[in-house]
Amino acid sequence: MRPTADAALSAALDAALRPGGVRSVFQPIVELDSGRVVAHEALARGPEGPLQRPDQLFAAAREAGRLAELDGACRVAAFEGASRHGIAAPLALFVNVEPEVLDTAPLDDLLAIADAAPGRLRVVLEITERAIAARPAELLRTVARVRELGWGIALDDVGAEPMSLAFMPLLRPDVVKLDLRLVQDRPGPAIAQIMNAVNAYAEASGAAVLAEGIEDDRHLAVARALGATLGQGWLFGRPSDTPATDRPVGSLPAPVERSVPDPSTSPFACLPEGTTLRRAPKSLLIELSKQLEREAMRLGETCVVAATFQEARHVTPSTSQRYRDLVERTGFVCALGEGLPVEPLPGVRGADLSPTDPVRGEWDVVVLAPHFSVALLARDLGTVGPDLERQFEYALTYDRDVAVRAGRSLLDRVAPGAPGPRVAPRAVRVPAATPATSPEVAALLGDNVLVRRALDATPSGVCLVDVRLPDQPMVYVNAAFERLAGLPREELLGRNCRFLQGPDTDAAAVARIRDAIAAGEECREVLLNVRGPERTPWFNELHLAPVTDESGAVVQYIGVQVDVTDRVEAERALERERDRARRYLAQIEELAVTDPLTGLPTRAHLQQQVETALWNATASGDAVALLVVAVDGHAQLECDLGPAAAEGLMRATAERLRTRLRRGDLVARWTRDSFAVVLPGLAPATAEEETERVVDELSCAVQGPVVVGGGPVVLAARVGAARFPADAQDVPGLLAVADLAAGRTSAR
Repeated sequence: MRPTADAALSAALDAALRPGGVRSVFQPIVELDSGRVVAHEALARGPEGPLQRPDQLFAAAREAGRLAELDGACRVAAFEGASRHGIAAPLALFVNVEPEVLDTAPLDDLLAIADAAPGRLRVVLEITERAIAARPAELLRTVARVRELGWGIALDDVGAEPMSLAFMPLLRPDVVKLDLRLVQDRPGPAIAQIMNAVNAYAEASGAAVLAEGIEDDRHLAVARALGATLGQGWLFGRPSDTPATDRPVGSLPAPVERSVPDPSTSPFACLPEGTTLRRAPKSLLIELSKQLEREAMRLGETCVVAATFQEARHVTPSTSQRYRDLVERTGFVCALGEGLPVEPLPGVRGADLSPTDPVRGEWDVVVLAPHFSVALLARDLGTVGPDLERQFEYALTYDRDVAVRAGRSLLDRVAPGAPGPRVAPRAVRVPAATPATSPEVAALLGDNVLVRRALDATPSGVCLVDVRLPDQPMVYVNAAFERLAGLPREELLGRNCRFLQGPDTDAAAVARIRDAIAAGEECREVLLNVRGPERTPWFNELHLAPVTDESGAVVQYIGVQVDVTDRVEAERALERERDRARRYLAQIEELAVTDPLTGLPTRAHLQQQVETALWNATASGDAVALLVVAVDGHAQLECDLGPAAAEGLMRATAERLRTRLRRGDLVARWTRDSFAVVLPGLAPATAEEETERVVDELSCAVQGPVVVGGGPVVLAARVGAARFPADAQDVPGLLAVADLAAGRTSAR
């Protein structure tokens, strides 16, 4: 930038930071159902000139190291403007805070201004996910101070980044502000995921959902469909120096009472009194922790992982590998322990625990996501012996309140990191050397140019990984590997292959690969990888083989990769066709034994079932009853009103019979105008009495008016019964007796 431009910006920033240099404009926040204004948001504007726009103003202050001054000036301008324009209870004022200055925000001056406002000003402090990523402990402390003042908390731009969804249960905002793209963009899977998380939180916490960017009636309809109860946007009013007064006034819902946990509380102390504690060696806790880590990777970018390691020496190379995977796959990862730095691994937030901190004696793993929460909370019992046999008492809890409190306890201790949005870390780079001249490649390939040309000509992707370097980076890739990865080798070399995995990659297959490498063994797996910046999924048939030096030690791994997407998709399509064929066959088999009109078994199927029931009764000494229910007037109804009316009569009769029978009783369509009922498993002493009772019940059940053909028809039926072994010994004999009994029974 030219010196004159620098000087002009510096002068403009000086002017903005003088008293009165920053002004606030106000935009209404409206209750969607009633149209009442319940709050105004204060938006900062710089003085006339190059820094009038807020983005340019804050960028200049950040570059000049004067962001805290500007942030404080903006809030003072907001409070003074609100007081001057009479924004007082029941109205609320929404104000923003920059994440970099959370822990130094001068609340005392603001509190005095708020107290002086007519009717006492209700304040809602807006925070963004950037604050979460940069300074979680300071953010939680600021939230606690704000709640002590009786102010509310709004989480801004929810949905712009997965981090905001991950931290909702920890921040417990009173208002969730949806990013404007949720109402302005076309619905899709990402928006559905966001709204599932937001509505789950709102339902559980009582928080209000506010939709931003409502500019027309279509946006308003989408906001309502997304579950928003509050709205903000040009449809209700643009930012103005003077708050609009053309709408009736309402009030925000009262903030939900939320207890503020003591920051000194340890996660283990968050367990409710009376929690059942188990005892286990460290070796078991390691496996339980690994399982929770795998669950976190499945949950993806909306997941927070917080863990303790007692001492830095317990972060082993194997642990480091797993936590690099967590950073790649989840939203936020922190690790605490004595001697751990601010960033123990790229992307992992850390904290150095004091020897007197109660967390120093714990083993804690907390996993939090919008729809899932779990906490492994353990306390060292101080036993002696081998490290893996050290004893802990622990609880594994899925109680969300406990997991949230434990997670807050750990985040309260996390050291501040670099400001700005989180960027997925890359592994340590190999020293600058071309693939053709690097010592690692030369050691494997030698100086044979033909070998290198052959590797670059092969259609299979080939990479070389150096297991001796930190994070086991790739030190060679051929041209086919570049095509498969969708990236040039400059962006591949020096990185661990894990970045080629997506959230749906089989974690078990990855674990098998990792175990094989740890053991120095060969392995073959099919993995779901992603290609290029677009992260397009493809199936990779991977063959890994160890490369040893003169002493026999494994120094590299060579990987051969083949795109088998077409084969996997063809196999899956074939399996889907097989499943579909099996379903069709099952349907055909069901249709063969099912009456299409009533949905009851057919006569042939019932005969098989009766024979089975008789065989079972012979073996057990039970009795079986067979009933025939003949519907009177079926033929006459068909003549008078047509086949459809007669079919409706039979369907109604079948439904009445079905509702009056026991679970194990059988009922089937017998002829065009009759049904058969089988009562298996009757006690011989009471079989006759039980049969008569069912005959009476069915006679009453099937009689009465039925609406068919648009009018009522009085249904009448005759029921006859026969019992095994008293009346007959086989199916034909039972049917003959039952038919005869039905023929002699007069319709009632």
